[in-house]
Amino acid sequence: MKFMKSEILLSLIGLSAVASAEKPNIVLINADDLGIGILGCYGQEIIETPHIDLLAAEGMKFNNYYGGVLCAPSRWTLLTGMHDGRQGGWDFTGGGLLMKMDKEKVPEPEYTNRLNEFVETKSTPIPEQEVFLAQVAQQAGYKTAQYGKLDSGFLTNHDRITRFGWDEYVGYYSHNRAHGFYPPYLWKNGKKLPLAGNTRIDCGKMSEKGDEPVGSGGETYSQHIFIEELLSFIRENKDNPFFIYHSTQLPHGPVAIPELHPDYAEREGWSLAEKKYASMVRMLDDHVGLIMAELKTLGLADNTLFVFTSDNGHELYYGPKWTFPKKRPGGEDANLTDKKWRTSECGDIFDGAGGRAGLKRAAYQGGMQCPLIVRWPGHIQPGSETDLLSAHYDFMATMAEILEVDLPEGKDSISYLPTLLSQPQEKQHDYIIVNNGFQRMGRTALIGNDGWKLVEVDRDTEDFQLYNISEDNEERHDLAAKHPEKVSNLKAILLRELDSLRPDLVLQ
Repeated sequence: MKFMKSEILLSLIGLSAVASAEKPNIVLINADDLGIGILGCYGQEIIETPHIDLLAAEGMKFNNYYGGVLCAPSRWTLLTGMHDGRQGGWDFTGGGLLMKMDKEKVPEPEYTNRLNEFVETKSTPIPEQEVFLAQVAQQAGYKTAQYGKLDSGFLTNHDRITRFGWDEYVGYYSHNRAHGFYPPYLWKNGKKLPLAGNTRIDCGKMSEKGDEPVGSGGETYSQHIFIEELLSFIRENKDNPFFIYHSTQLPHGPVAIPELHPDYAEREGWSLAEKKYASMVRMLDDHVGLIMAELKTLGLADNTLFVFTSDNGHELYYGPKWTFPKKRPGGEDANLTDKKWRTSECGDIFDGAGGRAGLKRAAYQGGMQCPLIVRWPGHIQPGSETDLLSAHYDFMATMAEILEVDLPEGKDSISYLPTLLSQPQEKQHDYIIVNNGFQRMGRTALIGNDGWKLVEVDRDTEDFQLYNISEDNEERHDLAAKHPEKVSNLKAILLRELDSLRPDLVLQ
């Protein structure tokens, strides 16, 4: 294999820079329900995403990267460095308590006491020895901050957020409240942050039709607060290393936006919901641009690792919904959990899943394959791409290696820093697991490093599907009948990993 002199030089510079230069600031943006096909750099042709596309042009784009199939397991696996099939992992804590107390007008300190008691008694306990993503950065002397959706299981509180390693934060404690973009208040470092002009207990949540007038819901849009607070944090910490995690609501629905983007406001043939959705994606892209502009103004852009990804696959908040056949081809009753449904064939004008099968909550590629873009000038070759099999839980090991701190023992996380530096990736996953905890609901999968993927549709009926995604990423050809031995082997691994013990806790 031949290498250009410039490639060799870049690789050597990258390696030496990591070893000797000042450690980079880190900005991690985790978009909400953003399908991989919505970004221009991954094939989107209608909605423009110039700032995110520029990250890819100046950095590396991952083409075989996985999150979760919905928000809670996805965020848990990112923050713990463990795959989401592990025992005692993420859970649903119920997110309606805060709105219930708002409706009842519960006064302080009863409000906080009830919240803390609920979280303490209903959430999975956090072992003393468990180490989370932000704590890895804290060990390296970094100031950490989180903005946006603060929960990792639908409801959280100040004690759990600080236990996760966040020095500062602004956002929603409750998943349910985050479905609206006009909350009466957010939470900032343990205290309520009132938002002017917002009075609705449901935080201005719109209908699924998305046909309410633009600007409905209130006066202060949550995303404006997040970007202002985030930029302020950068300015205040420009002389100290920092790690920012922006778990944004955008472009999760129901769609709501204070004003339509001028590029989409007059588009003929578009519904109002489609215009709103495109404007939400464009706002997300604009905010990426604002962050980069601030970093450049402060002279920090060249020494910042900028990471952009999303939690799970695409979801439709502006168009057709799931449809199911009443019968399968053989005549038997259809399994309604077999959501092999493509945005490219259903009337989605944006084709948010980019031709892939399934949406959010489905174990097909459209439900779990996510974008990952990493920019780090002087270290990552501009415009590079990789097909390395990797997942959310790999970011912990990658960050630990960059910051030269120890990765906690027993983590599933594997650093992809060698790939970022155009070096041989000697340590790789044999497979990754994506699971949402409801094994009977067809949302679990194993993806092998050789391109084979097993989808668990229904365990009770022994319904497993097999695809070769290296040749068929749209999952149009189920090869299970042709390769029963491969199905058997992958099934054994998948069932072994689901509800398996946590090595990171057992080994400590």
